[in-house]
Amino acid sequence: MDINSIQISQLAKIKNIADKYSNLNEDYVLSRITFDASQNRSAKQGPVRINGLTLILCMKGKFSLDINIDSYEISANTILVAGPNSIIKFNKFEENTVETYTLFVSIEFLKDINLDINALNTTRFSQKQKHTTKLTDEEASLLRKYLDLIYLNTTSNTESVYIKNISRCLIASLLYQMMQFASTRTTDEEPEQPQSRRMNYVRDFMALVQQYHHKERAVGFYADKLFISPKYLSLIIKDSTGRSAAEWIDEFVILEAKNLLRFSGKNIQQVAYELNFSNQSSFGKYFKHLTGMSPSEFQRS
Repeated sequence: MDINSIQISQLAKIKNIADKYSNLNEDYVLSRITFDASQNRSAKQGPVRINGLTLILCMKGKFSLDINIDSYEISANTILVAGPNSIIKFNKFEENTVETYTLFVSIEFLKDINLDINALNTTRFSQKQKHTTKLTDEEASLLRKYLDLIYLNTTSNTESVYIKNISRCLIASLLYQMMQFASTRTTDEEPEQPQSRRMNYVRDFMALVQQYHHKERAVGFYADKLFISPKYLSLIIKDSTGRSAAEWIDEFVILEAKNLLRFSGKNIQQVAYELNFSNQSSFGKYFKHLTGMSPSEFQRS
């Protein structure tokens, strides 16, 4: 099954099924959609890779979807966040009525508002409960108000020269509010510290891994890019995230490998080549060491 890669600008067709819809050029698309699940019990759309941040707030009902192989059950008062280039596939609506807000934000707009997308890597959105956080009624209501303000700003201020500036502030506030909610779910972590040189290294390392993991798996490569030693890079990444630099690199590579094996239509040798392994055998050993199964076993699973 091929993966359909979608740019933010290509999401305008959502307008046809949305109760509310707004967009700002190619910067973001916001919609509120109410699904009549009794008429469409399962999603027929194939997997898509969206070139931007995906946010889904479920206000009512229940449905399931896959993000990068993993499956999630989404119910009322759940917020879901998927990073840029995640592969998303809707599976099944479990209740008769499902109401969701969806916000897709381009990578360029995130950079434009100076929002550190890798800050999400320090919250529960990127851990094993990754991508989702269960909210209280009050928290869900507050996020809904942010989303309604973004909608009103885009639809009511169409002639305003300040519309983009307002959108920057609203979307940044929304995402930081979400991170605040997520941080309150952890009681065993150290108190939040001011931004430091170390956290800048963590942010830049995560961005580099996102960019180069298809070709580079050595910690030394990323350390060179950051002008620090591999030993120091490994130390600060482990201290800041609880996982080593090598483990982060492996996670990105394995996630990409799983997506390619399951969705791209490429054979194992082609996947190995795309991920810059010297041959299929070395890729197979790497994949089995980290997942417990061979690439062919994974494809059959």
